[in-house]
Amino acid sequence: METLPLSGLKVLDLTLARAGPTCVRHLADWGADIIRVEPPGNADGFGGARDGFDSTNLHRNKRGIALDLKSPAGHAAFLRLVASADVLVENMRVQVKHRLKIDPQTLTEINPRLVYASISGFGQTGPYGNRGGVDQIAQGLGGLMSITGEPGRGPMRVGIPIDDLTAGNLLALGVMMALFERTKTGRGRWVHTSLLEAQVFMLDFQATRWLMDGEVAGQAGNDHPVNTPMGVFPSADKPINIAASSPKLWEVFARAAGREDWLAKPEWATPNGRTQDRAALNAAISEETKKHPSEWWIDRLEQAGIPCGPINNIQEVFEDPQVRHLGMSWPVPHARLGTAQVVRTPLNIEGLKPGVHRPVPALGEHADEILTEAGMSPADIASLRASGALGN
Repeated sequence: METLPLSGLKVLDLTLARAGPTCVRHLADWGADIIRVEPPGNADGFGGARDGFDSTNLHRNKRGIALDLKSPAGHAAFLRLVASADVLVENMRVQVKHRLKIDPQTLTEINPRLVYASISGFGQTGPYGNRGGVDQIAQGLGGLMSITGEPGRGPMRVGIPIDDLTAGNLLALGVMMALFERTKTGRGRWVHTSLLEAQVFMLDFQATRWLMDGEVAGQAGNDHPVNTPMGVFPSADKPINIAASSPKLWEVFARAAGREDWLAKPEWATPNGRTQDRAALNAAISEETKKHPSEWWIDRLEQAGIPCGPINNIQEVFEDPQVRHLGMSWPVPHARLGTAQVVRTPLNIEGLKPGVHRPVPALGEHADEILTEAGMSPADIASLRASGALGN
């Protein structure tokens, strides 16, 4: 494997579910040595079958060890790993890491250079600090479900675990900031975020509509909350997205649609006017777009410089020529599955080609080599295994 930017970085991975593993996946894909620490006896791991589609995608490029952190012997062995680690990532409930004596205060006394990275449901402190959180709870509490879906249809969740994914992405960014600072100070940091913080951050302009103007956003369905026309329109074969809300794009769109008469309507002459009369405007546009197939419109509007595109299902996404060109799937070498396919990293660094060089580790698969690197003798490892603190 070629040398990647994070080669030589040792990461202890205590994550489960999705938010924490999303953070670790960034580090793993770019060359970090990930040691996945799991409890013994949990052959399938957390979040589904070990060789299932979810685990295969989330837990690639890792080595694995199974340690019982509740036992004195397992805890002591884990501390030996901590002593030489650069990063630790966890997304346990806040109180659990303190109960296990693997909290940031305890571990940074052992290794002051350690970057300790945490994701929680709602924050490390505060009235909800000890609650467990999952993505949909954060979507609801953080306002997303109130602005997703069609007006009058009630709250709607987003179709992906967007808070898990964003919290993981943000934590990976925080880890890299702390590592950069460590090059100057020699000391690590405790970096943390939560599903709720990630969700409120992602409210973005919808949040500042309230913070600055006192406006509570509602559901707008497939229409943009404030820009018109921007949304989904029917064609002769399937719906398409069209974005033509700026004054210039609106003029170009009306001409491309063969409806210059729209430009003479005073109620549609300004962006605000078009938004105020959105229902009538969208209905007029729909009557035109239904006259031709989606590809006809996409070709015509693209030539005119108007953003537009198809609405694909997942199969169509991976059949799309641009997605194929970008190579958004990676092959995974896998002793039990043969070759599987997973989603590649969305990051590109010119001159470097990361990939999947390790499949999901079997439970405790690399225990002997990991503990040997930590300075334990074969006899020490055998004793640890005999105690039941080390899984096979």
